[in-house]
Parts: sequence; structure tokens; C-alpha cells
Amino acid sequence: MTILDGKKISNDIKNEIAAEVEKMKANGEKVPHLAAIIVGDDGASLTYVGSKVKACERVGFESTLVKMPHTTSELELLKKIKELNEDDNIDGFIVQLPLPPQIDTQKVLLTVDPSKDVDGFHPENFGKMALDMSTFIPATPFGILELLQRYDVDTKGKHTVVIGRSHIVGRPMSILMSRKGWPGNSTVTLTHSNTKNIAQITTQADIIISALGVPNFLKAEMVKDDAVIIDVGITRVEDADHPKGYVITGDVDFENVSKKASFITPVPGGVGPMTIAMLLKNTLLAREQRKG
Repeated sequence: MTILDGKKISNDIKNEIAAEVEKMKANGEKVPHLAAIIVGDDGASLTYVGSKVKACERVGFESTLVKMPHTTSELELLKKIKELNEDDNIDGFIVQLPLPPQIDTQKVLLTVDPSKDVDGFHPENFGKMALDMSTFIPATPFGILELLQRYDVDTKGKHTVVIGRSHIVGRPMSILMSRKGWPGNSTVTLTHSNTKNIAQITTQADIIISALGVPNFLKAEMVKDDAVIIDVGITRVEDADHPKGYVITGDVDFENVSKKASFITPVPGGVGPMTIAMLLKNTLLAREQRKG
């Protein structure tokens, strides 16, 4: 069994990006600039955005953090997005989700300039991805592809089962794993909360990508020997014995499933660290496209 170490690979990617930024500086070029908008004071979102800012500093990017109060109106947020769209100094930006209930998330995502949509959530970028055209791939699926590639995981002709149909992970992964190329060329089954007899499907899978958000959902008896397991789930589970009062748990019963898997991602330290690394990679791509 091989651990797909997202922490190590994400550090490798950041080092590679930092080297590219140094070349840009040496050539007198403008370095990439990533901006983030956060509305409200959700603790998890603030922590996540803060880690993005630190990652920018590490690789030599410029970064801008726009904080807006929880009471921000939809019109105010759309105005700020249009400002970033028109700011030539900004190469890419993200709007941190979730947004407060008074704001239409879909309207917000549609307002982001597709050429600056480094999250890969705009329908234009999603459509290009579905058509196998060059575009921004959502950071988490992009990170999963990178893990599979760097660990030389064979996907050609394999049966991949994706658990979860979110626009951020599940649906993109089902498209990407079936595309021509590598990682890809696999036969994909997309399952979700209404799928019947899901264990019968997962036991046939060569590769399982679980993004359901249910702690320890995938049990050892639902997995065949030598399957590749990608755990995207991340949930805080109360644990009175832990100093923090909780533990971070994935969708997979890691202790037991790992005994049968050929490759498996841990939680934490698997897919999670890859997301920020690939956001940086998308921003570097955005800078190169704007330069071109």
C-alpha cells in the first residue's frame, strides 16, 4: 500500500512555482497576483483564505485580500467583483464560498471574468473542461489528477467510481476521469446519496473517489483488493479525548480500507493540501495567458 502524500507533492509544486516566479523576476516581468474576496467572518473560511495568502507569499506571488462584512448586499459584492475584473494588476481571483443567504452564489460566479476565474467555477470554464479544451480546472479535481500522475497511478481502462455529484468535485472528476489522456481513459460511474446498492458498485471499482462528506462512509467491505482510494471528504468530528475537542475525518475508514488498497490518500494530508497548490498553479497559468 502506497500513501498518496498530498502534503509532500503540494510542497514540490510550490517549489516549482517559486522557481518560475524567480525566472519572471530575473527577466523583469510582473509576478502573478492573486486576490480573494471573503464575505463575513466564518472561521473555517478565514483560516482557508489566510492559508492561501501565506502560500502566495511563499512562492513569491502578490496577493490581495478583500474582506467584506456579513451584511454586504449582493449589489455591493457584484460591484467589487467588477472592480477586480477591470483591474489589470490582478491576474486571478476567487470569491470564497459559502456566501451569506442574501447573496445569489450563481449570480456571483457568473459575474467573475472567466479569464480570471482561477477557481474554475464559471460555466464557460466548466464547459471548456467538459469539451477537453484548455481552461482552468477546479483546484481540488486538478489536485487529484496531479496526485495520480505524480504517483504514476494507471487509470487507462479502469473502472472509476465517483461518490458525490457536487459541481466543485464530483461532477468535474467524473468528466476528467473519462477524458482521453492520462489521468483519464477510465470508465466512470457517478454515484450519490440516492444511488441504490452503492456497495455493489464500489466493490467493482478499481478507483474510488469519495467526495460525499460523510465521515467513515466507505468501509473495507465496500472495497475490493488493490483498489485506489481518493478521499476528498473532510469533516470535524467531536472527540472529547482530543485536545482540540474534535478530529478531522474523511469519507473513508482509513484504518481498515488502507489494508486492502494499493494507493490511498490520508485525511488530513492528502487531497486538502493539493487544492491550494493547484490554485497557485492556475494563477500562474492566468498570468502567462494575460502576458501572452
